[in-house]
Amino acid sequence: MSKRLSKEELESDPLIENFNRLNAFYAENKSTVISVLVALVLVIGGFFGWKAYSENQETEAQNYLAVAETFYTNGEYESALYGDDASLSYGFDQIADEYPLTKAGNMANYYAAVSSYELGDVETALTYIIEFDVPEGILGVGPLTFHAKLLLANGSHEAAAQKFVEAANWSKNDVTTPSNLFQASQAYYEAENYDRAGSLVDQIINEYPESSQFVKAQKLKGMLVAG
Repeated sequence: MSKRLSKEELESDPLIENFNRLNAFYAENKSTVISVLVALVLVIGGFFGWKAYSENQETEAQNYLAVAETFYTNGEYESALYGDDASLSYGFDQIADEYPLTKAGNMANYYAAVSSYELGDVETALTYIIEFDVPEGILGVGPLTFHAKLLLANGSHEAAAQKFVEAANWSKNDVTTPSNLFQASQAYYEAENYDRAGSLVDQIINEYPESSQFVKAQKLKGMLVAG
């Protein structure tokens, strides 16, 4: 027959001791504990509520984006950018403005920049591309290069050169890196920053001798030396 534990032994049990302490703490801090629990429930409820709202926003934005992309693909840049009244569709401008926290809203900024450029509005294109959150890796190189070309079209050669360098270093490889470095060197040359242009030309010659930019870099170096 097993021995029954005495009251003293029960009270000295670690699990029971902790339980008694919790009971005492709760009795002394009942209102605080309830307030914390209520706040926790609200936070958890708010999180799941926000998650559901975000997913709904993403779905709506993606649906609008698909319609705008159709106009874009057909070269109807005005409708793609500002929407079509006849079909009550949203354009990239509205999608970017009303769904800024969605992936579709971010992509709309890029589409809006390209559409504005195609419509001959470089200034507006720049305002959209600045808002675009550039993706990591090789997918981000194209948008950065496009941003640089917009700056170049706007006459901002120094800023364009810096953006080309950013594009060159975004995801280094043997194709886009030397290409962007050369475009940067040309922009620096136009900005009369010959030292910086020269250093980039040397980088192409030394690090990318097999690239299609090698001969162009040599010619530009010759111009820099002659100048």
